[in-house]
Amino acid sequence: MIGQTISHYQIDEKIGEGAMGEVYRARDLKLNRAVALKFIPAALVNEAQRLARFEREAQLLAALNHPNIAAIHGVEEHQGKPFLVMELVEGETLADHLLAAELPIADAMRLGLQIAEALKAAHKRGIIHRDLKPANIKITPDGLIKVLDFGLAKSALDAEVTHEARPTGAVAD
Repeated sequence: MIGQTISHYQIDEKIGEGAMGEVYRARDLKLNRAVALKFIPAALVNEAQRLARFEREAQLLAALNHPNIAAIHGVEEHQGKPFLVMELVEGETLADHLLAAELPIADAMRLGLQIAEALKAAHKRGIIHRDLKPANIKITPDGLIKVLDFGLAKSALDAEVTHEARPTGAVAD
């Protein structure tokens, strides 16, 4: 895909890969800005359940607008395959940051507060991330946290998620 132009996006490089997608850095040729494009892996594109999860990720992200959550710009399609157009978040993952050096307590508190603010915003909209881990958190060069990858997120309004997300014996608010 590198070097291809899909719709009006020039794909520059692959920047990530996970169970739910492959992510590429691209240039939006209409708006002249860098973006991230997330594609369903080719092996999964014909699985209805995976397509539904991909669409759900887009809808849940679209419901969120917070400085600590990577934004979605749109959902598009190429050759019958959907892809997400997202904010490109520069920087390193929290996982890489933790491997590189010890995290001073003051920094841990500052980063943790931003993660908590992102989750609070999602929870206020009834969205449960369900895959929060250091690899799904980016730290920008300015020290801003961005929570990524809502591919496993669910709406708390779904009855099964409400029960699944609450530990046994927990009392609802």
